[in-house]
Amino acid sequence: MNIQSTPSSERLHIALVGRRNSGKSSLMNALCNSDVALVSDVPGTTTDSVSKAMELRGLGACVLIDTPGYDDNGVLGEMRVGRTVKAIEKIDLALLLCDSDDLQMEKTWCKLLKDKGVGIVTVLNKADVLDDIKVRVQRVKDEVGVTPVVVSAHAKTGLEDLRLALISALPADFQQDSITGNLVAADDVVMLVMPQDEQAPKGRLIMPQVQTIRELLDKRAIIVSCTPDNMEQSLKALAVPPKLIITDSQVFKAVYALKSAESQLTSFSILMAGYKGDISQFIEGAKAIDRLTPSSRVLIAEACAHAPASEDIGRVKIPRLLRKKVGEGLTIDFVSGTDFPEDLTQYDLIIHCGACMFNKKFVLNRLEKSSTLCVPMTNYGVAIAHINGILGKIVY
Repeated sequence: MNIQSTPSSERLHIALVGRRNSGKSSLMNALCNSDVALVSDVPGTTTDSVSKAMELRGLGACVLIDTPGYDDNGVLGEMRVGRTVKAIEKIDLALLLCDSDDLQMEKTWCKLLKDKGVGIVTVLNKADVLDDIKVRVQRVKDEVGVTPVVVSAHAKTGLEDLRLALISALPADFQQDSITGNLVAADDVVMLVMPQDEQAPKGRLIMPQVQTIRELLDKRAIIVSCTPDNMEQSLKALAVPPKLIITDSQVFKAVYALKSAESQLTSFSILMAGYKGDISQFIEGAKAIDRLTPSSRVLIAEACAHAPASEDIGRVKIPRLLRKKVGEGLTIDFVSGTDFPEDLTQYDLIIHCGACMFNKKFVLNRLEKSSTLCVPMTNYGVAIAHINGILGKIVY
């Protein structure tokens, strides 16, 4: 898959983190070999996260994220620091710039990053103007706990050492997951049932469908694609039933009724739940649906911001299923994109989309937050299968 076809959610996320004027933007520009981020001697020039998709040799497709300085102050400064905290929820690696004489903040942020499971590379930037380099390196090693890579973004020195350090810090399990896992092997027949209604984007497939097809091709599986209305004819055209049927969650019930006993069934959303998050936690969270009452409150979270269709699965179909089961008094709130409430304790259940627009780190952080606050979370496909009574009859 070339760099142009790699979605942001599948890229390695690397953030540059440090104080104001520590050279984060200059270093990002040096790594990208272009003027991506605005550079100035004025502290606080970077007021919001700046992202750049690129390719780094040995690391592959990446997203570099330049963040505001975490030593910012005042009301706006606190908001900017909040953006930095939010950015680290989705990163896999961090370049922690350590050019201050007082490293207490760097030590604190190093612990925060480690607690988030983020790989850390400490950096001593501005090597072209700093004195006592060896003393500074030893101080960072002693106080922060990680030996820094010495670089100069201005002179573009040390960048190769930095690239090698990033490779060494890469999480061992990064992108080791598979969408279909052990469900499919070479020569297996897989049927994809994909509704092409008004929700479907014109002239293209949605990302989970494209990603799944690509993986099945790589596995040398035999792919049969159809829509729900011609699924029966498609099954008849096959010499043997497909080993696996992957469907859109909204037509679970109809597809289940048509499939043969020999075929296993799952959905794109359920596969994404395991690929992007923790499928066990989502399945456990679905049990909360049975405890909902008309006075309960549910949050439905969508990863992408879009204009909802009249039969939108998240804003129309799932609420309809829930209210049919629980009662019309059920309160349902919606968020989209990166918006997510700080206070989740007001909710009895969170139902998340398949999160094809998010990377796994971001979804796992949301799961961790909800789990810490004892708020159950599930996802679209798992919730629909549970409501239809077939969750125990599907595979994942």
